[in-house]
Amino acid sequence: MNIDIKPVIIFIGSYGSGKTEVAVNFAVNRLAVGVPVQIGDLDLVNPYFRSREAIEILEARGIEVVVPERYLLDADLPVLVPQIKGIIEKPKGVAILDVGGEDAGATVLGSFFPVLNRVEYDMLQVVNAMRPFTDTVVGCEQATRSIEKASRARITGVVGNTHLMDRTDADTIREGYTYAKDVARVLDVPLVFITCETRLLTELDAREFDCPVLPITRQLLPPWRRRQNLGSQNFLLS
Repeated sequence: MNIDIKPVIIFIGSYGSGKTEVAVNFAVNRLAVGVPVQIGDLDLVNPYFRSREAIEILEARGIEVVVPERYLLDADLPVLVPQIKGIIEKPKGVAILDVGGEDAGATVLGSFFPVLNRVEYDMLQVVNAMRPFTDTVVGCEQATRSIEKASRARITGVVGNTHLMDRTDADTIREGYTYAKDVARVLDVPLVFITCETRLLTELDAREFDCPVLPITRQLLPPWRRRQNLGSQNFLLS
């Protein structure tokens, strides 16, 4: 299935939703279909699992990563890069923004409201049915409204990213798909796509889902886990 992408894509969500992993894999997917990609790290809340952690992988593929100066990459400081405004105003292909968790992180995005209000963008909420507080549709709706208030922007779509890390199986993906559809229905926005770890693709039939599927190869891992090659699979999201 094809996906209609705005020039600016904002990934936002609650803590533990996996939005950064989605943003990184989505960036590689867009590049794979011939779209120039820029990704801006706006996560000033969580010092771990930010898109800047994958900077070498992304830059090696030709993706422009907008992050603080190299000597500040590991600083647990609220460092906001002025170039973010530039990629929002004049994206080269598609500009992806990885925003911090919940309303605390969304407040940072709110500072860019005057710029965002002048461009076409999608703000996609990443949901994981296996995380506390957003494991119910009601809880997810409450989180969404808090994010919208803090960011001064409206959610335009949902991304289903339900998983249990190594314990994820095909039924987890199916359950997460149903959950994401319910969330999208309550929020009155489309379910834009769901994700699925590459190891599980052969256990699922794409016809089970009425939205695109983005295979995920996890890159943001604890130090004792080795990364797999990113983007080597045949992407289903096109």
